Amino acid sequence: MVGTGEYTTGFVGTGGSASDKKVGVVGLSMFDLRRRGKVGKLGMVGVNGTKYPAIREHLHKNITLAYNNLDTSFESFPSDDTKDPDAYKTAIDALKPGDAITIFTPDTTHYPIALYAIERGIHVMITKPAVKLLEHHIALLAAAEKHGVYVYVEHHKRYDPAYADAKFRAKKLGDFNYFYSYMSQPKFQLETFKAWAGIDSDISYYLNSHHVDICDSMVSQLGYVPVKVSASASKGVATSLGCHESTEDTISLLVHWEKKDDPSKHATGVYTASWTAPQKAGVHSNQYFHYLARDGEITINQAKRGYDVAEDAAGQLVWYNPFYMRYAPDEDGNFNGQSGYGYVSMEKFVDGCRSVNAGELKPADLDKKGLPTLRNTIATTAILEAGRRSIDEGREVRIEQRDGNWSLL
Repeated sequence: MVGTGEYTTGFVGTGGSASDKKVGVVGLSMFDLRRRGKVGKLGMVGVNGTKYPAIREHLHKNITLAYNNLDTSFESFPSDDTKDPDAYKTAIDALKPGDAITIFTPDTTHYPIALYAIERGIHVMITKPAVKLLEHHIALLAAAEKHGVYVYVEHHKRYDPAYADAKFRAKKLGDFNYFYSYMSQPKFQLETFKAWAGIDSDISYYLNSHHVDICDSMVSQLGYVPVKVSASASKGVATSLGCHESTEDTISLLVHWEKKDDPSKHATGVYTASWTAPQKAGVHSNQYFHYLARDGEITINQAKRGYDVAEDAAGQLVWYNPFYMRYAPDEDGNFNGQSGYGYVSMEKFVDGCRSVNAGELKPADLDKKGLPTLRNTIATTAILEAGRRSIDEGREVRIEQRDGNWSLL
């Protein structure tokens, strides 16, 4: 597990995260998958080894004691008294071909870490966005095919039951016409992300990546491809909270889609993401979209889900999302969140690695299943980079495909 932050452990330096990932997603899922016999030895690698004593204490208190003595042991890199930005190389060198890593680190680090692992025959899961640049995505894809490894992008929203059902229903609704999405997180997340927000990446890469991927998975099955992108950003709130001067608050992407076998058929996608939503919004992530097609439309609001809790400690009504990560134990006291779509996404990766290692499937077979592999997420990377370029260069950016080769113009 490369990266020891909020998504892996839930530890953010002061203890449990203030988000909806109190004890993380990756670590808890992998500890449970080890209990179930699907993974073996586990390790974590970060930059600052001095955090490990506090992380271990946090995991013991919030996972081991909460889930029937669930084993949270792991080998750690670098050592507890060391800081080493290249510790991931030592950790990956200790693996053997057919082993796997997860990468939940700042966006700019995904490419070098993933490439280092792929070249050594290691399967890779990368948090979204896979990478920031289309050329890096293509380079990783070529390396993965050369070395025969499975590279999976952790687009967990694909496994949200409502979103998955929407993809299925979109097949029957005819030509794509219009898609609008919105996703946001409250301003306190900027405290967690202050070290990299606006420096290493932006809110579009971080949150728009969800709905861009969802839309692409819905419309690519109908033959639609993105052909040009124009983006706009607002600023002022994040910078007033002490974030880097380049940090945008909200980014909207306007994407023009065309049908490959009939360029006269056009569609429009608008994807908006913000990390300056109200502190007391009651939900950690507002997330909804509207899909319009020739023969019908789909509207999903996955923010409130009909489940609200009023607590004196919170001082407000709160809408939780147990469909993502369900932290309540079962009747025997064990972790019971295997049906949460955050966990399902992890298990899909592990199952794919096991199938490839057993010789039952090849990575190309997993592409054909429609999973969020590198090959099946190229359009998302192209759109996100085009959006960034559009803002930086003040122009519309074209996406071109020729003979299966993607480029930005």
